[in-house]
Amino acid sequence: MPPLDERAVALILKRMLNYQQQPLDLVFQALADPTRRGMIARLTRGPASVSELAEPFDMSLPAVVQHLQVLESSGLVTSEKIGRVRTCKIEPKMMMTAEDWISSQRASWEARLDRLGEYLKELQAKGKKIGRKR
Repeated sequence: MPPLDERAVALILKRMLNYQQQPLDLVFQALADPTRRGMIARLTRGPASVSELAEPFDMSLPAVVQHLQVLESSGLVTSEKIGRVRTCKIEPKMMMTAEDWISSQRASWEARLDRLGEYLKELQAKGKKIGRKR
């Protein structure tokens, strides 16, 4: 077997990293790009062909397809080819998974901030009592 060149090593490494990512990580990675967020926004109105999704973006069709592959690998989008047309649609399950995670984080931070607020009020009340004694 011949030794692997740099490109082959990079490709293998990229695939290994992709396999190690958790589903939620893939969702946030997919949503990190404004083009993909735009595609998701369009798909919330209903299914669309790849050409329709490509219209508002100044990029080649192969670049749009790469973005769609990221969205599909994250589980946010599915596509189906009927004849010569590939139609994409949003898959709300993974979006709900991300939303659930964000909601749980929000609830956790709100509870922490509430406790901090209570603690600061206690400190402020103690400070006022100490100030009166002087």
